[in-house]
Amino acid sequence: MKFIIPQNYNFKNKILGILDYQTAIFIVIWCLITFGLLHIFIKNWDIKIFLFISLQKKDMFETVKNRRTIRKYLSKDITPDLLNDLLETSFRASTMGGMQLYSVVVTRDAEMKEKLSPAHFNQPMVKSAPVVLTFCADFHRFSKWCEQRKAVPGYDNLMSFMNASMDTLLVAQTFCTLAEEVGLGICYLGTTTYNPKMIIDALRLPELVFPLTTITVGYPDGIPAQVDRLPLEAAVHEEMYHDYTPEEIDKLYAYKESLPESKQFIEENKKETLAQVFTDVRYTKKDNEFMSENLLKVLRRQGFLK
Repeated sequence: MKFIIPQNYNFKNKILGILDYQTAIFIVIWCLITFGLLHIFIKNWDIKIFLFISLQKKDMFETVKNRRTIRKYLSKDITPDLLNDLLETSFRASTMGGMQLYSVVVTRDAEMKEKLSPAHFNQPMVKSAPVVLTFCADFHRFSKWCEQRKAVPGYDNLMSFMNASMDTLLVAQTFCTLAEEVGLGICYLGTTTYNPKMIIDALRLPELVFPLTTITVGYPDGIPAQVDRLPLEAAVHEEMYHDYTPEEIDKLYAYKESLPESKQFIEENKKETLAQVFTDVRYTKKDNEFMSENLLKVLRRQGFLK
């Protein structure tokens, strides 16, 4: 949100850098409204003040454009009030039919992090982050409510899992955007769906609850370089999907392929192209098929597939 000067503002009315009466009143009213809204919707005073100052200086576009994935964290705790405010605010994200088909398991305890770590291939941020959040698709709570209100739930199916998944990921990303806006760093762990059974057992997730993504959160210990992204035209299609010609593919991936780190990946993995690093090393057909089969088994175990 940016401060907008009224159209009828006359710069000649400024005397020695002091704002005129009309503009001063406008600024005071704008500030009161902004802070009033923050006071209504956010309980924690630290986050209120931080967001209020942020609104005067920059907008969220800049935060998102400059974001980085943070894998190293300071040994500084995140207060329960701050974390709960971020979570509660993220729950305002869009949700299927107002059902809120998600749950978030907060892990702070070192022993619990030890249990979760193998499921994430022992990536160091699982143990080093002050907080680990497991975002779960959850039809369990809603189904229990239905049963206790003389309604018969029918959510043990793929469509229900898809609906709960969309709800969960919307909340997860909203949380991440808010967390980064207040100076925290986050890292998504894609390993959550690689080893869901281990996470389900460690967190004691009941039927119709499935872990979708894990996010480590903390105050950044350093700011890493920003990772590249494809240009806008790579992913935006006007009116209908436009398939890519070979020439367009070359153009869209040219910058990524030209990066020194990309060339290093190719050399280290003894491959001819960057694409081969992805298909032959990082995300292979064999691994994807194995994990897909495992995913289906766990979905059945959790009651989402019959």
